[in-house]
This record gives sequence, structure tokens and C-alpha cells, in this order.
Amino acid sequence: MNKITIAIDGFSSTGKSTVAKQLAKHLGYIYVDTGAMYRAVTYYAMQHNFISASHFDIEGLVSELHKIEISFVFNEEVGFAEVYLNAENVEKQIRTLEVSGFVSQIATIPEVRYQLVKQQQKMGENKGVVMDGRDIGTVVFPYAELKIFMTASAETRAQRRYDELIKRGDEVSFKDVLHNVQERDYIDSNRKDSPLVKASDAIEIDNSNLSLEEQFDKILQLVNNALENNS
Repeated sequence: MNKITIAIDGFSSTGKSTVAKQLAKHLGYIYVDTGAMYRAVTYYAMQHNFISASHFDIEGLVSELHKIEISFVFNEEVGFAEVYLNAENVEKQIRTLEVSGFVSQIATIPEVRYQLVKQQQKMGENKGVVMDGRDIGTVVFPYAELKIFMTASAETRAQRRYDELIKRGDEVSFKDVLHNVQERDYIDSNRKDSPLVKASDAIEIDNSNLSLEEQFDKILQLVNNALENNS
């Protein structure tokens, strides 16, 4: 069966992971959440006191990158692959606002990006993969058959993230969530190594006013077109 590589990039909280999971399940493809990989490294850094509000020991973290093993294990109960850090399920721990506050800083470290990009490229070498992140269409899979760049207003994305955290039981304020979204946008777009940019051949989708169903149908049509062109 003809298979392609689908690269989905975009700003934080644009629903990249949601639609990527939907597509992977519908197509029978492998789904890789690269953002979760950076979150796992961030969680490791926090646990080992390499990063906090008062300090950032980059050399210390880089020296231990060889100790960090990230994997995805499918959980039938929830219907998607959960993130494991050194054989421990950290799916819930890496989704906190605290981790969100540091992840963009971790993602600026060239050594971290180099190690994770190598792992990501290996995961997708046989195609049949849906991968979302910040530099999938520009760095990880520059020759992907379909590239999508997702965007929405900062306020819309902050509201989505806020609702998600409140539903989980986290105690957060909308103001803090919005600040986090805006701060991550700036860091992601202005870092020196692999900044968040739209690939020249990516199709931009603003989902500010799209329902999940409308978004999925729109992107699935793009996938079908790409499959036809690649046959």
C-alpha cells in the first residue's frame, strides 16, 4: 500500500497532536508527538535540577543526554501512545504548565535538538508516519509528501490550553496560560537553531473557527490528494 510522510508544524496549542492522532488512527500510520519528546527531556532536566526559575545548567544536561531514553507505548484504554521516559510513564507529568514554562528553553539547545531529530528521522524512515512539532517540515522531514502548518490566535490557543488544564484538575489562571503561550511563541520563533517557521511548501490552516470535525475533514482531504499525487 502506498504510504507517505505527513509533517504537521505550528504554534503551541493549535491542536497539532489532536489531529495528528486522528489521522494516524484513520490511516493506520505511526504517530510521533515530537513536542512530547522535548517535554520529556524538560521533565528530566527539572527532576535532576538542571533547570529552574533561577538557573539553567545547560552543560550538565547535555552531559547526561545519553542517559535519556524516550519511547512511545500504545495504551488501548486511552487510544493513543503514551510517553515513557527511561521506562517510566510520564504522560501526565510532562503536560503541566510548569513543564510548558521551560520546554521552549530546552528546545533551544542544539545538542538536544540533534539527538531528538536523529531519533525522529529513524522513526519515520519507512514512511507511514504522522509527526507533529515545530521543525518537522523544515528539518526532520524536509521532503515530506504533505506538510501542514497550523495556526490560531494566541487568545484562542490559550483558552483551549486553559480549558484542558482545568479539566485535568490543575489550578491555573487564564492570564498565566496566555502569558505562557505568548512567551513560547516568541522563543520558538526566535531561537537560533531550527526556529519555528512555515516551510515554503506547507499548507497553512488557521483553525481558530474550525470544529475538530471540520479540521479533520479538511486535512484528510489534503492527505487523500497527497496520496493520489504520490501513487
